[in-house]
Amino acid sequence: MSVFQSADAHIHYQTFGDRNAPALVFSNSLGTHYGMWQQQFNYFKQRFYVICYDTRGHGSSSTPPGPYTLQQLGEDVIRLLDHLKIEKASFCGISMGGITGQWLATHYPERFSHVVIANTAAKIGQEQAWLDRAKLAREQGLQPIAATAASRWFTDPFIQSQTAIVNHLCHDLSAGSADGYASCCEALAKADVREQIKDIHLPVLIIAGTQDPVTTVADAQFMQQQIADAQLVEISASHISNIEQADAFNAALDAFL
Repeated sequence: MSVFQSADAHIHYQTFGDRNAPALVFSNSLGTHYGMWQQQFNYFKQRFYVICYDTRGHGSSSTPPGPYTLQQLGEDVIRLLDHLKIEKASFCGISMGGITGQWLATHYPERFSHVVIANTAAKIGQEQAWLDRAKLAREQGLQPIAATAASRWFTDPFIQSQTAIVNHLCHDLSAGSADGYASCCEALAKADVREQIKDIHLPVLIIAGTQDPVTTVADAQFMQQQIADAQLVEISASHISNIEQADAFNAALDAFL
């Protein structure tokens, strides 16, 4: 297991492919870990040096005391690149990872060649709803949140046809760190880059799920309007589009990169 120290957190990461190939970083969604990208790292490792990591408070990364901030989530990525001695990479983040990508493109544009932001928004949800969910996680653990996750993450046909995949992801969520999850909810409660993203001048691809109830196509269209020359691809999926429609997701990412 590969781990490095990023300020107050131990960040777990995995790499795939040739160290000398162009670097491509994947950033997970809330309540998941790097394994959510399996269908991506298996696809892209032939031509890229793929780097996946567990966001602080998730997976095998440590859970320092929260609340966390979007700045902390972004700076963990920069320290990971520094640790691996990578000057410039492509970045792909989904949901929480997607707003992290917007922060990175705003604050560290020199470190990235391409940024892909999937199933995300410049402001995800409402502050009080995130604070309420953080409180629930701390008081009751992650089981109640995991019990309703499938309907937020996937369409009904996918839930019915891919039961094992859905159950595995929900189990991983319920087995995760309640404090880590809550601390990231608190980061998302405050995270708002609606004003800053107009300053992004990197190549940006926005991927939206047409049936995503969490971060909608309208959220994606707003980001596209704000970010100069951003491309938008819509996929017939709900919130975790990289799993529900892996082939379409990989094709969009491949064409952009």
